[in-house]
Amino acid sequence: MQALAQLAEQEGLVARPDYEPKRVSWVVVLTEDGSFVNLVSHRINLAEGTKKKPVYVGKWVQVPKQPTRTSGAKAFFLIDKSEYVFGLDPQSKQKQKKLEERFGLFRAQVNEAAKSSSAMPLQAVAKFLNRLADDPSPIKTHANFDSIESNDLIGFKIGTQWVQEAPRVIAYFADSRKVVEPEASDAIPFQCLVSGEAVHEVPLFPLIKRVPGGTSSGVALVSHNASAFLSHGLSGNDNAPISRTAAEASAAALTRLLDPNFPDPKNLDDVLPLRQIKIGANTIVVFWAKNSAQEIASVLDMLNPLLGGESEETVQEAYRSVWHGKPVPLNESSEFYALTLSGTQGRVVIRDWIETSVEVVNENLAMHFDDLKVCRNTKPKKGSKPSETIPMSWLLKSLAAEGRSEPVPPSVESGFVRAAFQGSEYPFQLLQRALVRAKAEAGGDDWSDSMRRDARAAILRAVLNRKRRNDPIPKYPEVDFEMNPNVQSDGYSCGMLMAVLERLQTLALDDINASVVDRFFSAASASPRSVFVRLLKNSQHHYRKVRDDDEKRGFARYLERIKDEILTRFDPQPSPSARSVYPGSASGIPLHLNLEQQALFVLGYHQMRHWLRMSKDEKQAWHDEHPNVPPAFGRKKVEQPEPEPANTIS
Repeated sequence: MQALAQLAEQEGLVARPDYEPKRVSWVVVLTEDGSFVNLVSHRINLAEGTKKKPVYVGKWVQVPKQPTRTSGAKAFFLIDKSEYVFGLDPQSKQKQKKLEERFGLFRAQVNEAAKSSSAMPLQAVAKFLNRLADDPSPIKTHANFDSIESNDLIGFKIGTQWVQEAPRVIAYFADSRKVVEPEASDAIPFQCLVSGEAVHEVPLFPLIKRVPGGTSSGVALVSHNASAFLSHGLSGNDNAPISRTAAEASAAALTRLLDPNFPDPKNLDDVLPLRQIKIGANTIVVFWAKNSAQEIASVLDMLNPLLGGESEETVQEAYRSVWHGKPVPLNESSEFYALTLSGTQGRVVIRDWIETSVEVVNENLAMHFDDLKVCRNTKPKKGSKPSETIPMSWLLKSLAAEGRSEPVPPSVESGFVRAAFQGSEYPFQLLQRALVRAKAEAGGDDWSDSMRRDARAAILRAVLNRKRRNDPIPKYPEVDFEMNPNVQSDGYSCGMLMAVLERLQTLALDDINASVVDRFFSAASASPRSVFVRLLKNSQHHYRKVRDDDEKRGFARYLERIKDEILTRFDPQPSPSARSVYPGSASGIPLHLNLEQQALFVLGYHQMRHWLRMSKDEKQAWHDEHPNVPPAFGRKKVEQPEPEPANTIS
């Protein structure tokens, strides 16, 4: 909260502590004697210039700070909704008794202000409201009345000047909000947890809107509304004393961070930079830096498109424009803060708090995207190249059954972001969930299935490599971006073998209803030996079927050589008795694979499929990068006899 209060000071959010920006949609124009002149629209159309249906919102205006209004009737000072300002509801949703009550509250408040202050603008508004109570027809019959929405805010002007901006009105409202210090007593004041100042009466914390999962009226960051939250005989927010000044500053900063179009207090026509990343249906990350230098701001500006972009094009453009695969050199230094939030049961839930530096975040994000790189089996859109990056929302959605709104628990989502910012290990639950979905969706054959497989492969590679990097005694090899036949891993080799057997089957049987992957992928990734005994035996039948086919023979032999090369890794010199029990030298294939090896199985399969479908130029480039591969993977050109059937494209 101290960092939030500092942000509020830095961006001028509390330069006028008694005022706040709100969208005001309508203006009642009056003369100095309170006579009604006009009801004027103060809206803009967000869909202007497009063919979409008009979306009208009010323009930003500095208005007197509005107190919390959750239930019951409470009038705001000078600017409020139609039911309070006019005692009328154009949408006819409120009962007449409620409208009269709310109009009475608003009118009484203005009359009291006009009585206490001799400010002409307040006198004019009071006269208008008193006349309106007797005769509402000037408003009800106005051409704009029916266009007013229930939640539109309405303000007043005398001529061209806003009433709330008149100097004497500003002074009156500031005086009305002053905290009255209690008379001298023996009571020891509380100490504000944010500023350290003495607090005699702890106020309610302002409600924060736009928190995912929270209520539309807002949720509190600090709240003690049940006995379970109380201690030491204290009641309510006395358990966490925060002064009104500190609470309003923290709330103003959080409100600004959660609003994607928050106005710049220095110029309400400008919008402050976006500082949020939506990572789930009910989870959001807000971030900021202590230093407002342009160099620091340019890094922060890229975080939303990099981590919150919904399309490959958005993420890829941001990635290439900033990093090019390497961290941007920074001359400035600054603290970096990130807060992960959700809303539930009327309060804000803080999922995570990160405090580091912009330099560290800059370096770790470059590493984050490098760790997530993986060869893509999904065909790119026509005329474009495969993207190096996958949007984070796609990565998380690939971990749940398609159509689920909340792919993973918020704790895992926030852990994913923490790993990206701080370079720590990714949550292991990402690997577990990726394996579950990889086994369940192994046979999917459309573009979406292929895209989800690419996303899961990226997650598995990132989790494994980051975990290995932080392990003092690595238990498995590092996984490259593309297939590497020199990787010494039982799981990886089994995955490669599965891809080869699948290709041999489709070569022999063409388009089939259920491939070896559809039927055996899940079992083979967990208990490979018992499955591969059967698959290797069947692969011999597949090879015999195509070896007499002049068109397919060459590629079939090529696949057989690769298969034999992979099998030598398990049992280079199998005994004669083992050959009879485990056809195809399967005796050395492990009985079971742990979770890390199962992840390597999925990656071996994914990367081998990609390698088998490389073009001539791609294969040449691969050989240039891998000069010391086993002979079976050598440079000798082998023509594939035909394109793979559509139902097996990954």
